[in-house]
Amino acid sequence: MGVAEPFPGPAGRPHGPVMDRDEVDRALARLGAEHEAVETSLLALQDHAGRRLLEGAELTGVTKDRWATAEQQITLLWGYFDAYTAALNGIRELRSRRRWSSREDLAELTERLRGRSVTVASQAAHTAPGITGPARLSEEFTLEELVARMNDLYAASLDVVVTADAVWSALPARIDLLSAELRRTRSLAHSVGVRPGEHPSGDELESITEELSTLRAQVVSDPLAFWRPGPGSAAPGGGRPDTDRYDRAARALEDVRREIEAVLQVRQDSEERLMRLRDVLSRADRTLTEARAARGEVLAKIAASEVPAVSGPPTALQERLATAAEHRRHARWHRLSPLLESLEREAEEELMRARESLTAVTAPLAVRAELRGRLDAYKAKVARQGSAEDPMLIERYDAARRMLWSAPCDLRAAEQAVLRYQHAAAEALAQRQDGPESGPTDRRGDS
Repeated sequence: MGVAEPFPGPAGRPHGPVMDRDEVDRALARLGAEHEAVETSLLALQDHAGRRLLEGAELTGVTKDRWATAEQQITLLWGYFDAYTAALNGIRELRSRRRWSSREDLAELTERLRGRSVTVASQAAHTAPGITGPARLSEEFTLEELVARMNDLYAASLDVVVTADAVWSALPARIDLLSAELRRTRSLAHSVGVRPGEHPSGDELESITEELSTLRAQVVSDPLAFWRPGPGSAAPGGGRPDTDRYDRAARALEDVRREIEAVLQVRQDSEERLMRLRDVLSRADRTLTEARAARGEVLAKIAASEVPAVSGPPTALQERLATAAEHRRHARWHRLSPLLESLEREAEEELMRARESLTAVTAPLAVRAELRGRLDAYKAKVARQGSAEDPMLIERYDAARRMLWSAPCDLRAAEQAVLRYQHAAAEALAQRQDGPESGPTDRRGDS
């Protein structure tokens, strides 16, 4: 329920000339409107939902201390209002004695309207010791000073009521909704075997449960401890509820919920993932078998070559794959989830290592094939240029070919032989382009 804004104070004037009848009547009309606004605000404060909750709650901490002060302020405020009401009624009674007030009446009316004519008894002054300064037997106010004092007390009391109500309206309901989501997540986690002491997410759910329970109890008993005042705000209730702890719990629950959903997804697609894993490991095994066969061929066909060893089949991964299948059969989804993730990563790495091993083992064969291709390419080039019958080129080609097509093949020597043929071919082609008298063909013609 809303509460009216702090009531306005009278304009007030310094003591001066005696007021005439019209000035008195206007002042009384203004005071009457002011009195109605004051009463409306006080009744609204009295009926405020936050005030009723504060009165009925078992408060602790900051809220307990501030509400005890606010209760004293509200009691003192009503005492001031009663004094203000009595002063206004007295002024009205004096004005109503005569239709045409005498000079003496107007002087007294002026004094009551402008002077320190309101006396508050000592009982009101002692209601809240320390709030209004040292206790005195009585206090005297002008109407303007009394309204200013009531405004201060009203704003301070209203701030406590509005702030507590804002926190109670915001946080407990949100905590209850998050707690309901937490219960659903815990039930889901239990269904996939995520339990405290067995899985980190189960422990996290227990921690979140304790935090929300503690947070709600603290919010209910000490709402003002969860209020963050707005910068530079002097209005009652200026600021916002402090939701930092709630937000952290909500984020933690969201992280756990995602992990539980991942486990549920494992339950749904675990068979397909296990089949893919078996396929990847089978390909890795076949690739390693091919690499071992290729290594034997390389050792038989290539001489003086360092051929890396080939590792055995991924038996450790096969054993872990069998463990994963066992987890699936017994519905241990929370254990299967991380195991599948690591197996998928390591199986792909194993397949990559097998392929790299095959590439490394067959590298000498690839070098031999490249040298054979280069030799034949230069021979074809020489033939197109009409120098295929050059004896030197034939001799060097035959030497390189014997090395490359014999077993075991010495790659270093074969490469040198190919380079010698390549240089001779390049020289023959250059001489042929320079002229027939200087080329190798001319020598063959002369002979």
